[in-house]
Amino acid sequence: MDHLSQIIDRFTLQAGVFYTGKLCGLSSFKDDNALEGHIHLLRSGTLSIVGLNKQKIVLDKPSLIFLPRPLKHGLQAREIDNAELICATLSYGSSTSSLLADTLPDLLILPLEQSPFLQTNIDWIIQEASEEDQQGRQAVMNRLMEIFIINMIRSLLHNGELAQGMLSGLMHPQLKKVLQAIHNAPEKTWTLEVMAETAAMSRSKFAEVFKNVIDQTPNEYLIHWRVGVAQTLLKQGKSVSFVANSVGYETASALARIFRKTCGLSPKEWLDSL
Repeated sequence: MDHLSQIIDRFTLQAGVFYTGKLCGLSSFKDDNALEGHIHLLRSGTLSIVGLNKQKIVLDKPSLIFLPRPLKHGLQAREIDNAELICATLSYGSSTSSLLADTLPDLLILPLEQSPFLQTNIDWIIQEASEEDQQGRQAVMNRLMEIFIINMIRSLLHNGELAQGMLSGLMHPQLKKVLQAIHNAPEKTWTLEVMAETAAMSRSKFAEVFKNVIDQTPNEYLIHWRVGVAQTLLKQGKSVSFVANSVGYETASALARIFRKTCGLSPKEWLDSL
């Protein structure tokens, strides 16, 4: 499996289309859901985005508005603006911070004319949205939106628009070797020395470069990846002991300590909170 697919699979990227149609008035979105972002596709008309550091952004061309993490904002349009929208939520299958979410920009506004290949995905969503009596319409729109998000992330990677984070690390000629090795075998003993050797760098240089590119220390990244894998396995019904061994901890209690430190909950409490 390629590594972008592996990451998306680990974090259970999910989209939910909740609105298609014309906007008239103000729709507000809060930032109280710890791991839910938003995507708004302006199909036509004029739209104002408000509440972003008290800025008002006016769009009058078909555009993508992507907020991968919770960010308080509002969408506003008058009837004469003829703003046609598709809106969706974005979640990562976890109740804690996501390495995938954290690697993406706070806000991305992209005129769709700059990415014509994304327009094909949008056309599919629009076509499905118009089929109001079609069975499975909602499920198909959600899946198409997920495909759109993956293609958008591909585009960001290809164009070098991700300055920091895990995805940026996967484009680094030396760090990618370490990240891929950790992703493939989180159960191994990953000391700083082993990671540096894998990257063919000195320990001090490796630690410095890793922090600058990933915006985490190597150990912080390792812990977050292991916890993310553990969450996936726990949701599959695996025992805490099995999960602990699968991500590099000798005992269930050792995993529980890391889990509580990272998530604020024990593995069982985390499962019960879903």
